[in-house]
Amino acid sequence: MFDVLVYLFESYYQHEIYPDHDTLARKLTAAGFEDEDIHDALDWLKGLVSPQETAFPPQFELGRSFRAYTEQESARLSADSRGFLAFLESARVLTPALREVILERAMALPDDVVGLDKFKIIVLMVLWAYRGDVDTLVLEELLPEGGPRNVH
Repeated sequence: MFDVLVYLFESYYQHEIYPDHDTLARKLTAAGFEDEDIHDALDWLKGLVSPQETAFPPQFELGRSFRAYTEQESARLSADSRGFLAFLESARVLTPALREVILERAMALPDDVVGLDKFKIIVLMVLWAYRGDVDTLVLEELLPEGGPRNVH
């Protein structure tokens, strides 16, 4: 599934729109991805389609509070993933609302533990979906190591 997400990002990052669900599924199949991975990735992306900006009051963005993790979040997110999230927020790459979207999308995965590599892809996809643009330095940190770097 994560290979599909990275492929989608690299293929459509520069474009404002991407094909409809069925066309995208056909293109991904033609690119050699397995049907199950395509289905999982497209289903996961549906959670990003409708931003939940109204879920938080405007004051939420201004707060400087500490985010405590639930027992389930602590069990599912590796210490590296939680530390990376704290780093991004302290560097002001993420707002509190984006942090919550990232956590929700990470918890939506069927994995027992979400390691740092997968977590970085989740962050990448959320930033792309909500901002449409990702800072080059942040992008270099988020793309998998050894992966294509043809995104400008």
